[in-house]
Amino acid sequence: MKWPALTLALLLAPSFLAGCAVNPATGKTNFVMMSEQQELDLGRRYNQEIAKQNPRYADDQLQAYVQQVGQRVASHSHRANIPYQFTVVDSPDINAFALPGGYIYIHRGLLAYLGSEAELAAVLGHEVGHVTARHSVQQQSQSTAWNILGQAVAIGTGVGAAGDLTNVLGTAFVRGYGRDMELEADGLGAQYLARSGYDPQAMIEVVEVLKNQEEFAQDQARRKGQSAPPSSYHGLFDTHPDNDKRLQQVVGPARALVGGNQVVNREVFLKHLEGLPFGDSEQTGVRRGQDFYHAELNFTLHFPNGWGLVNRPDAVITHSPDQQAFIALTLDGQKPAMEPAEYLRRKARGQRLNMEEPLQLAGLQGATAVMPGSPARRVAVIYKDDKVYLFVGAIRNQASLESQDDNFMAVIRSFRPLKKEELALAQPLRLHVIQVKSGQTIASLARDSKLPGTQADLENRIRLLNNLYPIGEPKPGDWLKVLR
Repeated sequence: MKWPALTLALLLAPSFLAGCAVNPATGKTNFVMMSEQQELDLGRRYNQEIAKQNPRYADDQLQAYVQQVGQRVASHSHRANIPYQFTVVDSPDINAFALPGGYIYIHRGLLAYLGSEAELAAVLGHEVGHVTARHSVQQQSQSTAWNILGQAVAIGTGVGAAGDLTNVLGTAFVRGYGRDMELEADGLGAQYLARSGYDPQAMIEVVEVLKNQEEFAQDQARRKGQSAPPSSYHGLFDTHPDNDKRLQQVVGPARALVGGNQVVNREVFLKHLEGLPFGDSEQTGVRRGQDFYHAELNFTLHFPNGWGLVNRPDAVITHSPDQQAFIALTLDGQKPAMEPAEYLRRKARGQRLNMEEPLQLAGLQGATAVMPGSPARRVAVIYKDDKVYLFVGAIRNQASLESQDDNFMAVIRSFRPLKKEELALAQPLRLHVIQVKSGQTIASLARDSKLPGTQADLENRIRLLNNLYPIGEPKPGDWLKVLR
């Protein structure tokens, strides 16, 4: 006999109520289905997976500095007892996020736009606020409850799709938790800043820095006739309306906790950014125009005009302008004791391969073929040094492989070792800190950089990096971030 969905939901209700708990940071009663120990265990498991997709930036001094600042803030939080871990991610993305149990990540791309230790503390304090308020646990518990109720509906109605009400936890880590939780994290972070000796106003200054960057990206998109890019750090505008009244309200009470002189440490912070890669890094490979250069692995790749590139830790993906065709390059392990064609057949795991042919690329051995299917895929393998590189190209929406196969083969055949004169191209742009001299302006600094790009874009980039956008000018003696 099947229980009616409503009856089953009511039977489950006592277990839901048993999951209510007092929030350690806010004092409110929240619905949770997880103990603190379960939260810590969940964080450890997620941390192992997140670390694979978010490689640690290889600068021990910077890592230690960020850990020190983060720990200073966390030690004044409502959950100072848990072991916090702060990690700088080797990514140009403008983001930071927290996992359950105190694992907090900040991307070096966000560090580049911050202007002081106080602003760094504000970002880390906001993320600590998510941890202390157990926002991820609340999301997990709500999702679990919805899944149980969804299963009840499925049992009662026979509609299996009703049980698929999705677990929102993973996307919440990186994309934010919604306006109320984000503002709650701002308010808690502001408290922790004040207790740690930082001015809670830094929380608002960070928002201003990020809004400048967001507005610039939107202006660029409009000039190019493109749609506006997605919001950057934690859905910034969804969380912080343009007038910021709610942000002022949640930060305001923290000002009462301020005592004595507040720490800013602009020069100390900027010195730690000296030499920081801007955009791609040497370890992840550098894009220049339609070419990709990887110094550590010693290879280059060319992709067709108009095609985009997604540079991930586990793959280099180039795609057509309409994003319907893509080819991915991955490092597939150590070179085996077999011919490339045999290696490709084994990767196919018994699937038939068509159009098999050997490859000879700048002295490198390889093989390529077409794997039939829906969709059909162009596959290739290349041996270089002691490593195996695997290409997989495909087209979405059941389109014909032949329509893009020439482009796929062009990308595959472009793979080769770097020439000596190309090693410099594999080096990233880096941040350098200078002290402004009398007579120097943003315009003169942009001209002197001799970097590619229009004068306006070069000027805007310097202003954005130094919170001077859109028309600000530095004064003699100011410390300024520039790119070389």
